[in-house]
Amino acid sequence: MSNDGNGQTFPKMNSSLKESLLDRMRNTHQSSERNRMARSERELPPAPRRQQARFEDLPEYKQVLTQKIASEQLGIANPFYRPHQTAAGATTMIDGRKLINFASYDYLGLNRHAHVLERARETIAGFGISASASRLVAGERPQHVELEEKIAQFYGVDAAVCFVSGYLTNVAAISCLMGPKDLVIHDEFIHNSALAGIKLSGATRRFFKHNDTADLEHVLRTVAGDYRRILVIVEGIYSMDGDVANLPALLKLRAEYGFWLMVDEAHSLGVLGRHGRGLAEHFGADPHEVDIWMGTLSKTTSSFGGYIAGSAALAAVLKASAGGFVYSVGLAPVLAASAVASLDILASEPERTAAVRRNGSLFLKLAKEAGLDTGLSGGFSVVPVIVGDSLRAVQLSNDLLAAGVNVLPIIHPAVPEGQARLRFFITCDHTEEQIRRTVTLTAERLKDLTDRNFGLGGVDIEKMLSALSAR
Repeated sequence: MSNDGNGQTFPKMNSSLKESLLDRMRNTHQSSERNRMARSERELPPAPRRQQARFEDLPEYKQVLTQKIASEQLGIANPFYRPHQTAAGATTMIDGRKLINFASYDYLGLNRHAHVLERARETIAGFGISASASRLVAGERPQHVELEEKIAQFYGVDAAVCFVSGYLTNVAAISCLMGPKDLVIHDEFIHNSALAGIKLSGATRRFFKHNDTADLEHVLRTVAGDYRRILVIVEGIYSMDGDVANLPALLKLRAEYGFWLMVDEAHSLGVLGRHGRGLAEHFGADPHEVDIWMGTLSKTTSSFGGYIAGSAALAAVLKASAGGFVYSVGLAPVLAASAVASLDILASEPERTAAVRRNGSLFLKLAKEAGLDTGLSGGFSVVPVIVGDSLRAVQLSNDLLAAGVNVLPIIHPAVPEGQARLRFFITCDHTEEQIRRTVTLTAERLKDLTDRNFGLGGVDIEKMLSALSAR
């Protein structure tokens, strides 16, 4: 036995066995090296000389510069990456100023709830911060099982699987379940994470007009090709527009055409349905009729990560084969425990869901009365105010910040040019006074910018191109 100096003893390897192992390792390495040398010594045509692209020359970087120069010409400050000095809810603190806040996903006001914080403290005391390994290897913790069972129970389905990020959830699940012989059909405004998952899967991709089940049926009728699997992806509440997927019509098509239906509930869990159980409860549908429920843990549940819920077989496949689960460290135990605590509150305090819906409905009503363009919003957790011009949307955000309201713009390329907007996230903690003041300020500031024709029309194109070429 050998000693490591700390009192620990380990079996000593027989010297002949050790030499034999080292010889095998060397032979394997030398064989690989000989093969590599043989490949490199074959007569090959000379490789063409190529110029390595600089990141500064990329069109993506040029686009960033174009937006920056246009903003500089009009004296527009960058509204993004402003650090908050406190936990953000219905109010926040930026640069020492307390602001009305409509830029937080904390729909149910649980981020600072005493039960969530206490559960987090208890978990940190017992398990630290990190799971320190993938769950498959050595990162499994009781909080993971508890959370997955809680999510499945909340949805009324058989099982759930949790991932370390919401974005990764879509990427990992879609790329695991679909492949080059398959077809994915999605709403044209589906989240970027779903598009990334489809691309990674290699599946054929088709889209249908936003929230238009008649167009989806047209796509399904015209599908040509012998596809192994077909997946249709929609969102419960659409994150940019705030409207709700037509689940009854989708289920009717599913029964007729035989596809998997996946619903992204990132913005609808805790918001739709009397008890916040999402789209199925909202429409009174059987949750088992939806094949794949997807959602994030960073909004209603004030944590971090994502989940897939559905059948036990679906969960088993993802835990065995989804790269984002198998090869990622397990969700931090404290985050899993915090999400469990949030779901407990959601189940015991349905009045929080009712308050979100009441506030969203009030915001939408007042905005329409003020002549603001709220697009397709149903007045739930997301209400956009469509401005059109990207630069005007950015300046409107800055003007509202100066007036005491924090709300962020969504501009090209996140939305098509001409569809730039401010996106208001509604929480249960917003007061009627905060909502009324915000709508009034938004209408006043937007009218001023419109009357001055502030925006892209005021940019000196020649000056901008000259500045761009000089960079």
